Amino acid sequence: MWHYFAKPALLIALIVFYWYYSMPVPQKFKTITLGALVFSLLGDILLMFVNESPHYFTAGLASFLLAHILYILVFLKVRDSNKKPWLFIGVLLVYGGGLFIALKDNLEAMLLPVFFYMLVILTMATTAFLRQRSLGKVSYNFVLIGAILFLISDSLLAINKFYTPLAYSNISIMFTYAFAQLFIVFGLLKQR
Repeated sequence: MWHYFAKPALLIALIVFYWYYSMPVPQKFKTITLGALVFSLLGDILLMFVNESPHYFTAGLASFLLAHILYILVFLKVRDSNKKPWLFIGVLLVYGGGLFIALKDNLEAMLLPVFFYMLVILTMATTAFLRQRSLGKVSYNFVLIGAILFLISDSLLAINKFYTPLAYSNISIMFTYAFAQLFIVFGLLKQR
C-alpha cells in the first residue's frame, strides 16, 4: 500500500520544491517546466494501475510523452545553435535502435506507440545536450545527467515489460527515474 503514496509523493514534493524556488524564473519557462512535472506525476499515477487494465499503461505512456515534449521545449529555449550534436545523436540512435530491435517482437499493438515514444525521449536527451554551457556548468551537467537517467529508467521499464523481467526492477526503475527528475529540476533551478 505504501507504494500508492510514496511514488506520487516524490513528484508532488518536487513540484512544490520547484514552484517555491522558481520565483525568479520567467513565467513562461516556469509554466512549461511545471507542466512537464505535472504530466510526469500523472504518468506515475496511471502506471501504478497497469495490472487493472492495459489502457493505464497506454495513458501513462502518453502522459510521459507530453512531459518529454515539454522538457524539449524548455531545453530548446536555451539552445546553443553552434553546437554540433551528430556524434551524440549517433550514439543515441545506435542505443535506441538496438533496444527497439530487442523489444519489437513482443510489442504487438504497442509497436508504433513505443517507437514514437523512443524518438521523443531520444530527442529530449539530444536537446538537453544542446543547451548552452554558458548557463553554468552545474546547470548544464545536471540537466544532461537527468535526461540520460530518464532514458535509462524508461529503457529498464521497457525491457522489464516487453523483453524479460528484471530482478529488483521496481527499485532500479524508480531509483533512476527519481534521480532523473531531481537532476533536471536542480539543473534548471541553477540555470543562469
